[in-house]
Amino acid sequence: MDLLTDRIKEDMKAAMKGGNKARLGVIRLILAAIKQVEVDERIVLDNERVILVLDKMLKQRRESIRQFADAGRHDLVAIEEAEIPVIQDFLPQALTETEIDSMVKDAVAESGAESVKDMGKVMALLKTKMQGRADMSAVSIKIKATLAG
Repeated sequence: MDLLTDRIKEDMKAAMKGGNKARLGVIRLILAAIKQVEVDERIVLDNERVILVLDKMLKQRRESIRQFADAGRHDLVAIEEAEIPVIQDFLPQALTETEIDSMVKDAVAESGAESVKDMGKVMALLKTKMQGRADMSAVSIKIKATLAG
């Protein structure tokens, strides 16, 4: 089985050789985050757990961008925005809006959800399928709209 961490380490070597300091910095952050979880939990992360770490990093970047933009710190917004595509490089192919809409509709039908109170059931069905492939906060908004409509 190909480990995602191996691919990330290979990309780090390529960034070092290519002198791509910005990419190298982000890859080092990724590897540090993975290592932190491995040390804390005394395990070696499989690809699924690495995707969770990467997804969490993306979520943190998006939140930081909102906060920095609100504070007028566009210099910091630019840094965070530049890190997102590097992190996304290691995630599975992102879902399109059409795919997300379809999956939400299917999950609502499958779970028998009738109102916003049933949102947890729908999220539970979608989370594993969409993890690392969609912004779950945006998916949450779509689920609410579907259940409210």
